[in-house]
Amino acid sequence: MYKFLQRLQAGEVLVADGATGTNLQKMGLKAGTIPEELVIDQPDLILKLESAFVAAGSDIILTCTFGGTRLRMKESKYAHRTKEVNQRAAELARQAASARQDVLVGGSIGPTGLLMKPLGPLSPEEAVAVYAEQAQALAEGGVDLLVIETMFAFEEADAALEGARSVTDLPVVVSFSYDRGVRTMMGVKPADMFKRYREKGADVIGANCGTTLENMEKIIQEYAAIEAGFPLWVKPNAGLPRLENGQSVYDVTPETMGEFARKYITLGARIVGGCCGSSPEHVAAIAKAVKG
Repeated sequence: MYKFLQRLQAGEVLVADGATGTNLQKMGLKAGTIPEELVIDQPDLILKLESAFVAAGSDIILTCTFGGTRLRMKESKYAHRTKEVNQRAAELARQAASARQDVLVGGSIGPTGLLMKPLGPLSPEEAVAVYAEQAQALAEGGVDLLVIETMFAFEEADAALEGARSVTDLPVVVSFSYDRGVRTMMGVKPADMFKRYREKGADVIGANCGTTLENMEKIIQEYAAIEAGFPLWVKPNAGLPRLENGQSVYDVTPETMGEFARKYITLGARIVGGCCGSSPEHVAAIAKAVKG
């Protein structure tokens, strides 16, 4: 059995990492540059951030591949090297993880940026194919699990899960983003999401990004009310951003993130971390709050 599932079955609470994009912006990522290009151009920068999360107490770090499908990278200078980008990102995360015993690597799989038919141009068949490509590259790069994250529509998440399952038997997390309080932009409700992906065989169900820490608490309550004890993945933003000198600023403190992480664990979360605005300091506070 995979280590990730073994640790969940043993009752362990796992700490995930924080944000990739917002931290890379602070570290010098230029506007208009996609983070995935840094995997080739500035791998030391990716390694530095992921190593900081490991040092802060993350049990799981994610690859820098949120936008790593060939559809999302079609305007990138590395559009023809998406497999290499995903594999290399997995290898970098593995390198960072090796600094501490038993740190796991999750392969990040995000939306393609296109709407599915009939609302947009993306067919189910093409979506399954591009997600299968990415999942296979991440698996070959050595990830321990796959994290289908920041999803907002059933059709695309279905395609991502089907694509992943078609090429690997790695454990899969399916996580939605509820950016309208306790609904996604397509109107999906937490209870309906949980039932659907529980039935489809997701190993872990979660929520990430979204709005406030308080709304995330309501989402976790709704998940847990369906089936107590099922492992939940929770990575909220450090609150809602405000613009300051053209930059997004997140005001939630590490201590507050830690307090809410403890609440999420009490409600049934088994993996807690942070999304946009969450620094290694936020992760350290979460680890302290839930592990002591």
